[in-house]
Amino acid sequence: MADLPSTIFSDFAGYYEYIAQHVHKWVDPLTQDQFWHNPFSYGNSVGHLILHLTGNLNYYIGARVAGTGYIRNRDREFTETEKLDKAEVMHDFDQTISMVVATIQKQKPEDWTAPYSAEREPEAAERFMIFLRCAGHAYHHVGQLIFLSKELTRALGSRPSSS
Repeated sequence: MADLPSTIFSDFAGYYEYIAQHVHKWVDPLTQDQFWHNPFSYGNSVGHLILHLTGNLNYYIGARVAGTGYIRNRDREFTETEKLDKAEVMHDFDQTISMVVATIQKQKPEDWTAPYSAEREPEAAERFMIFLRCAGHAYHHVGQLIFLSKELTRALGSRPSSS
C-alpha cells in the first residue's frame, strides 16, 4: 500500500487534471459567441464560469497557498462585459490548473495539516481541506458547463458526446 502523502499528491493532482479534461471536453467545441452566450434568463455563461473557476483556484490555492500574489476580482468573474478571447481565457484556466498541480506536488506531508484561512472559506482550517473544497467546487461547475454546452449546441445539432 502506498503511503498516505503520496496518495494525496497523486490523487489530488490527477483529479484536478481530470477536471480540466472535462472542462475542455465540453467547452472546446463551443464557438466564441457560444462561449459568452447564456441561453437562460438565470445563471452564467460558459465564459463567466471559466473566469470564476480560474479566479477561485488562483485565489484560494495560488494566492493563499502558493504565494502567487494573485489579487481576485470575484465580481468581475460574473459580470465581465468584454467578450474576451475564448482561447486566452482557456489558456489562463490551463495555466491555473498547472499552478494547482505544481502547488500540490510541492507540498510536504506536514503541509497538508498547516493552518489555512481565507475569506469566504471558514470551513477550510487546513490546507488539505482547501484543496478538497476547491476540487468539489470546480467539479460542481463542470456539471453546469455540461448543461450549458448541451443547450448551446442543441440547436446546431452538434452536441458534444456525453461519454
